[in-house]
Amino acid sequence: MEGKEEDVRLGANKFTERQPIGTSAQTDKDYKEPPPAPLFEPGELCSWSFYRAGIAEFIATFLFLYITVLTVMGFSKSTNKCATVGTQGIAWAFGGMIFALVYCTAGISGGHINPAVTFGLFLARKLSLTRALFYIIMQCLGAICGAGVVKGFEGDRVYETLGGGANVVAHGYTKGDGLGAEIVGTFVLVYTVFSATDAKRNARDSHVPILAPLPIGFAVFLVHLATIPITGTGINPARSLGAAIIFNKDHAWDDHWIFWVGPFIGAALAAVYHQIVIRAIPFKARA
Repeated sequence: MEGKEEDVRLGANKFTERQPIGTSAQTDKDYKEPPPAPLFEPGELCSWSFYRAGIAEFIATFLFLYITVLTVMGFSKSTNKCATVGTQGIAWAFGGMIFALVYCTAGISGGHINPAVTFGLFLARKLSLTRALFYIIMQCLGAICGAGVVKGFEGDRVYETLGGGANVVAHGYTKGDGLGAEIVGTFVLVYTVFSATDAKRNARDSHVPILAPLPIGFAVFLVHLATIPITGTGINPARSLGAAIIFNKDHAWDDHWIFWVGPFIGAALAAVYHQIVIRAIPFKARA
């Protein structure tokens, strides 16, 4: 046992970060930093893998809206809330679907399923602008179709009576409250995405096996528990857009800007924090 404990300690401290200020944040002993994605990559447009990834994002976001909005509808139309899944069940539906869908699509498209995640990864130069825009369009189309199928199942009257799963700022909260909740909630999600998929972290902590979709799904679950009472929890502009378009009532559009501005700000803050503070972007040594 003593030998094993020593191995664990050696593994945990294998890659130290004791570089003096003004030196590169990585060493050859750690791993090779992947090159940043180009801003524009025209060659992608001639690649089947590019379109296959977009289709995967469309289908994943379609399934995400289908399952989650149906769950919200089932909760909303029950007169006895104790007999439904409850707020915790809704949070599990969102978190569980993200876990399953990221697991299924990560090897094809990266499993974004969220324009805010795509935006954050784009800012970190993990994908090109061409791919980022294509993903966001496909995610929004998938979300609209998913919410549309739910409306087809529930019927126009029931769907509209129950609010269509659209995100709005709840009574008793200001628009500023809603914006803040969306910023912080998306920060938690995107920061988790960066941490769970960080190649440098995996190289340093290889003694700690982790399934990346699990912490991402769990982050979505926890954020929903916290912010469902405030905004219904957006943290995903495609999810908010799909529900708003199919529901299409004035009060759903009044606050809709919050569910784009908030997630994009939160994603940008998470990208900056992770890249500059957590990962310490490499820079040249001082003379």
